[in-house]
Parts: sequence; C-alpha cells; structure tokens
Amino acid sequence: MRRVLIRMLEWLGGHELGVLLGSLIVVAGTWGFVALAGEVLEGTTQRFDERMIRALRKADDPAVPIGPAWMEEAGRDITALGSVTIIVLVIAAAVGYLWLDRRFATSVFVILATASGFALSTALKALFRRPRPEVVPHLMRVYSSSFPSGHSIISAVVYLTLGALLARTFRQRRFKFYFLAVAVVLTGLVGVSRVYMGVHYPTDVLAGWTAGLVWATLCWLVDRHLQRRGKIEQEG
Repeated sequence: MRRVLIRMLEWLGGHELGVLLGSLIVVAGTWGFVALAGEVLEGTTQRFDERMIRALRKADDPAVPIGPAWMEEAGRDITALGSVTIIVLVIAAAVGYLWLDRRFATSVFVILATASGFALSTALKALFRRPRPEVVPHLMRVYSSSFPSGHSIISAVVYLTLGALLARTFRQRRFKFYFLAVAVVLTGLVGVSRVYMGVHYPTDVLAGWTAGLVWATLCWLVDRHLQRRGKIEQEG
C-alpha cells in the first residue's frame, strides 16, 4: 500500500495541473455517467424526465412548444448544429484550414477524434436502447434510440475539441477563454434544443454531455501526450 501511494505521489508530481484536472474530469465524468445510466435503467428518472418535457409545451396543446412562434424554428436551427451534416461540414472546414497551415498531424487527429465520437455515440445507443419520449409530439424526425443524446455527445466532442485546439494557438488568456466559452455554449444550446424539440429526455442530454466531455478530455490528454513526443505540432 505504501509503495502504491509513493508511486501515485510521484505521478502527480510529474504532471502539470491541466493534465491532473483533465484526469479528474475523466474519472469523475465516467463515474457520473455510469451512475446516471443506472438510475435511468431503473426508471427512477422517468417522472422527472416527462415532467420537464411537458413543462416546455403549452398546457392546452402539447404539440405547441412554449414561447413565441419563432422559437420553434430557432430550436430546429440550433439542434442542427449537432447533426451529422453540420458536424461533417465543420470538421471539413477545420481540417482544410489545418491542412493549408501544414499541420497535417493535427488535422488527422481531429478527424480521428470526431470519428471516435460518432462511434462512441452509436455504441452507447445500441447498448441502452431507450425508447424516444412519447409524452409530447416530436417537432422533428428521429431514427435512433434515445439514451444518450447523440447530438449532445458529438457536439461536445467536436466543439470542445476544436475550442481547445483554437485555444492552444493563442497565448493570451482572454482568447483561450473565449474559444472554450463559445464551445461550451454551442454544446449547451444543442442539448437544450433536443429536449425542446421533444425528441430527448433531459437525462439523455445530461448523459450525452457527460460522455462527450469525458471523450473530449481524453482526446485533449492524448493530444498533449503526442505533442510532448513530437508526434503532433506544438502549440503556437
């Protein structure tokens, strides 16, 4: 036991604060996802989920969402930011820029991070197979299972990874904060829009955010490791 503690302290002392915080996020996020998934499978979150979805619809007509008429169209536009089509276009634009900047290893890493995020989403949906909400009419078509939210996972993986990538190209903290803040806001809006559209329960989105954050953090840790080994272009 003493030897294990000594090795842990040596490991902690040999890593920077960011890596330690990233490792903590991975461990805590994984535990949180497993705990939430257990609650969902047991059905303890069902009443809360259904109550939250109904709260976003008019009491006299559950087919109509609350808010002004334009909000339904805005919700549809926002939710598209996590769709396969938009994500592929965003990644293509980012990879194109990295390729022109001759950051070839980084561009390949972004493609692999995105592809692995899609694979993670598909695997988790196949594992849990939670039916879509039926308490209110859907405001858009859906084809896969509900838990976790694929849009939330993919938007977290892609936007947080790109945000971290942009942040590390600037030394000024205000730019780093700005890029990461934009990534977080976009990820949050996509998740909320899925509940507003009636196609996901809140716990689906929360699980998607958690899984996406864990995966994006893992990608960031791998990126840092490859940078140190000279496999990926260094920070600007």
